[in-house]
Amino acid sequence: MTALSRIYRAYPRSSRSLSAAVLLLLFAVSPLSLAQQAAPTPSPLFKRVIANQEQSEKLLDEYERVMRTEVRKPGGDPKNVDTKVWRVFPTGAGVDKIPFSLEEKPPSAEAYQRDLEKLENYLVWVAQDGAGQRDAYAKAEHKRKERFDLLEATYQAFIFTPDGQELREGRVLLRYTMTPNPKYKPTSRNATIFTRVRGTIWIDEQSSQLAKIDGTVTEDISLALFLAKVYKGSHFMQERYEVAPGVWEPSFEQYDFDGRKFFSSVSIHERNFYSGYKRVGPPRESIELVRAELSKVRTQASNH
Repeated sequence: MTALSRIYRAYPRSSRSLSAAVLLLLFAVSPLSLAQQAAPTPSPLFKRVIANQEQSEKLLDEYERVMRTEVRKPGGDPKNVDTKVWRVFPTGAGVDKIPFSLEEKPPSAEAYQRDLEKLENYLVWVAQDGAGQRDAYAKAEHKRKERFDLLEATYQAFIFTPDGQELREGRVLLRYTMTPNPKYKPTSRNATIFTRVRGTIWIDEQSSQLAKIDGTVTEDISLALFLAKVYKGSHFMQERYEVAPGVWEPSFEQYDFDGRKFFSSVSIHERNFYSGYKRVGPPRESIELVRAELSKVRTQASNH
C-alpha cells in the first residue's frame, strides 16, 4: 500500500481529496517528528509537545465545531471563492457534517431536523456493542495508528533549530526552523517527500503546545507511483489555539497546492476556519445532547 493510499484511508471520508491527502502527509512534519531533533533543541520540551499533540488529536473526537471552507475557484481571482459551512459532530468512529448557511445557521428547520434525526440514529447505533460497532471502532483506531506510524517515520528526517520568539495574544511562542536532515537516508520512495519540505513551527512556551506550522515544498513531489505530483512552491499552514482549558485544536488552515493528478493539472487553494468548539463527549454522552436539541426543534416546528 502506498503512502498516499494510507493517508487517503486515514482522512475523514467527508474530506477525502488529493489536497486533503497531501496536506495530511505534509503535516507529518509536525512536532510528532521531533523525537530525535538537533542538539540545540531541548528534548524534554519536545517530549511534552509530542504527548500534547497526540492527546489533542484524541480529544478532537469529543468536540463538535463549526467549519467554514473557502475554495478559490480557477482563474486566480481571490474574490472568486466558493464558501461552505458545516457543523462537524464527532460520532466516535468518525464525524458527521451537517450543512449550515453562510451565517453559520441551519438553512431550514425541516432539513435541520432531518439531519439531527440521522445523527441521532447513528449515535444510537454506534453506542451499542455489536460486531458492526466493534468493526467501525477498529477501523477508526487502525486509521489513527496508520497516521501515527507515518508521523514516526519522519523522526530522523528533519533538523529543528531555535529561531527566536514571538508574542501572540500575550503568550510567548518559541520559533524553530524546520530543514531536511542531510544525513537522513530515505528508506522508501515515499520517504523522499521529507527531503523536499522545509518551514517553521511555533510552540507555545507556557503549555508546550504546537501553536503554528508553516511549510513550503522545495522540490516537486511525486505521489502514488508517480500518478500524482505536487509542484515546487506549494504551501501549507495551520494555526492552533486553546479552545478549552488545556485543549488545543486547529483554528485556521490554508493550503495552496499546484500539481497534477493522473494527466490533469490540479490547482487547489483552500482555507479552513474552525470555531465554536464544544465538548459533546463520546456517543453515549453526546446522544443526550442531540436528543435535547432535536426535542426543541420539533417543538418549534409544531408551534408553527
